[in-house]
Amino acid sequence: MQTLELLINGQVQGVGFRPFVYRLAREYRLRGYVRNTPGGVEILIQGPAEAVAGFQRDFPERLPPLARIDSARKRPLPREPVFRDFAIETSSSGEGHRVLIGPETATCPDCLRDILDPDNARFFYPFTNCTNCGPRYTITRSLPYDRAATSMACFPLCRDCQREYEDPFNRRFHAQPNACPICGPRLWYTDSAGREIAEKQDALALAAQDLGRGFILAIKGLGGFHLACRADDDRAVSRLRARKRRPDKPLAVMVPDLESAEQIAAITPRERDWLCSGQRPILLARKKPVFDLSPEVAPDTKSIGIMLPYTPLHHLLIKLYRTRPGQNASAALVMTSGNMSSDPLALGNREALDMLGRIADRFLLHDRDILIRCDDSVLGVNPASGDDVFFRRARGFTPVPIRIRDHGVSVLGLGAQKKTTVCLTEGSRAFVSQHLGDLDNVSTYAYFTQTIAHLEKLLEIRPKVLVRDLHPDFLSTRYAAEQKELPVLPLQHHFAHIYAVLGENRETGPALGLALDGSGLGTDRTVWGGELLLVHPARAEQKRLGHFCPVPLPGGETAVNQPWRTAQSYLQILGIRPGASDLPWLASRARAAAVVADMLDKNINTIQTTSCGRLFDAVAALLGLKLEISYEGQAAVCLESIQDQAEVQAYPCPVLPSSSGIVLDTLSLFQAVYQDREAGIARELISRRFHNGLIRGLTGWALAASRQTGIRRIALSGGVLQNMTLASELPRSLERSGLEVLIHRLLPPNDGCISFGQAVYGGLYHALCRN
Repeated sequence: MQTLELLINGQVQGVGFRPFVYRLAREYRLRGYVRNTPGGVEILIQGPAEAVAGFQRDFPERLPPLARIDSARKRPLPREPVFRDFAIETSSSGEGHRVLIGPETATCPDCLRDILDPDNARFFYPFTNCTNCGPRYTITRSLPYDRAATSMACFPLCRDCQREYEDPFNRRFHAQPNACPICGPRLWYTDSAGREIAEKQDALALAAQDLGRGFILAIKGLGGFHLACRADDDRAVSRLRARKRRPDKPLAVMVPDLESAEQIAAITPRERDWLCSGQRPILLARKKPVFDLSPEVAPDTKSIGIMLPYTPLHHLLIKLYRTRPGQNASAALVMTSGNMSSDPLALGNREALDMLGRIADRFLLHDRDILIRCDDSVLGVNPASGDDVFFRRARGFTPVPIRIRDHGVSVLGLGAQKKTTVCLTEGSRAFVSQHLGDLDNVSTYAYFTQTIAHLEKLLEIRPKVLVRDLHPDFLSTRYAAEQKELPVLPLQHHFAHIYAVLGENRETGPALGLALDGSGLGTDRTVWGGELLLVHPARAEQKRLGHFCPVPLPGGETAVNQPWRTAQSYLQILGIRPGASDLPWLASRARAAAVVADMLDKNINTIQTTSCGRLFDAVAALLGLKLEISYEGQAAVCLESIQDQAEVQAYPCPVLPSSSGIVLDTLSLFQAVYQDREAGIARELISRRFHNGLIRGLTGWALAASRQTGIRRIALSGGVLQNMTLASELPRSLERSGLEVLIHRLLPPNDGCISFGQAVYGGLYHALCRN
């Protein structure tokens, strides 16, 4: 006889892990127990030596689909006491849980068969789930993950569901969201005033018909509401854009299956894997030349955001929509975030009716509460390397931790102002929150503080150090100032970007960094964004080595939204006055251009910037692509999309010695764009030559820094790296030059990674101070 204790850490709650252990132990006729504890899942097995060995051999090979083990410790115990049987014991709670709750997971094949089988009790039931799929993070208040700690607590199980829940050999054993039409959440359909029109299956059928008629629907999902309409109806899409106040930003679409996705986009094998994965993100794929959806869906880009259904409700709705009478067109539906631009997702029914009542014609509602908002994740696949590029990390990935080096302190990184996330660390794990949006209004700030509180409670972690951005006016800075009992460390925005890349790659040695984005307050109080940095994580030291040529931003933030202002600033630095050329903005903005010229001459209401994002804006405006933008990065998106990929010529972008560091001569790059424009060169060629020139210039810049410092490792981060041309070609160019390149693989290169970089820095800094 042997007695063995195992302590398991990882994603082992809400994934059928304890039932799996129970079944495996019973299979080998072992005795003992399995239970959740603050230190992990504790397993004690007792039996003949060969049975104990068989359990250990099969254990890692037969894990449930959603289980993930981060660590496993084992130790032999004395034979006493002797157990009579094997049991699942009651969970215990405590400070600092090392047991993880999983993210939301798409409907599994078994549950999909259940809802489509007329003889099944869950036929057409939109809240069907099991331990292999369904909601987790968005319905959980606290750990341990038991029904009483979820929003399903108010739905007592009926006799049949209780029998499933208590049967260790049923896939719904201890499935906390388990429910059926008798005992579970209810679905109903209302008008925009909240008056009920239909319920249950009739609600789905009527919703599908109304979508076909061009209605806009607000649909309550897993982590909030979607706004949906026909994706092939110009009038429906235009009406949605006007009501949502989202005139140009691309909209995601949901299609029934992979075959439907391949009708509208060129899907690679890696992209197929993501579309069909349990995470079911919105995948950015390249449109096919013949595009059957409305051009209003994604007007600025050659890509389209596609996702497949990931809840039973989605599956059933899109099935009914696809098979409705008279249907002979595309089965694609626009599925975009259920909010007004800049606000968080609508969460509850009353909130949605109030917030979305002027956007949606009808509402598809249910009474399973969403406890925490969680938007759809967005990612693409780098066509050159096959690497995944995150644009937004949320549903399906949160709260899965990122492995880091253990610095002995829990840190809370508070993120940036745009594309905000927060990050909470504990030991060797960093928990990056779901995408929270832009932290520039009261409602998003409330979501920000709620998310911090939710993560701290759910993970049972209390941070000991806070790290914030350098900007004094950010709402996250205000939050940090209010936490009087905790030390607060400021960290400049672009250094946080590079710490994030190094943290993802678990690098502690010195590295160069290219931080390329729109803006971030620099240590010299100017706006940075095209930065060559040196970061030494082991010493928590960082230094600015170089930057793009500084240019003034006339009107500050106004110039961000009106790229023509930045283009005029570049021209005036080069000695080119507004009247010297037929500039695209002069016909409609001659008076404003004269005012801007005066502002630049007199240095009134301007701020210096070295931003890479503003350089893209200026080139796009000079070419007449976008004089004003309605969403962040729009001008750059348009500039990238028109490239003539066959062009190999590159504009000059030399490196200049300077008293302020190694300067990349982006003024010469812009001047070359202007000269070719004046010569009548096609915009498609100019765009490609600009991209080629910038990539070569960045490579030469990095090599100059490498020669100066002796460092061959370079980290790449910043929102500009979401430009697939740069994401594909810059790393290859750097590697061909002999540099070791580190990129993001688990987080977006945009400001969604900032909180993680802050948290990594906070841990490093604390470890140094302690030693």
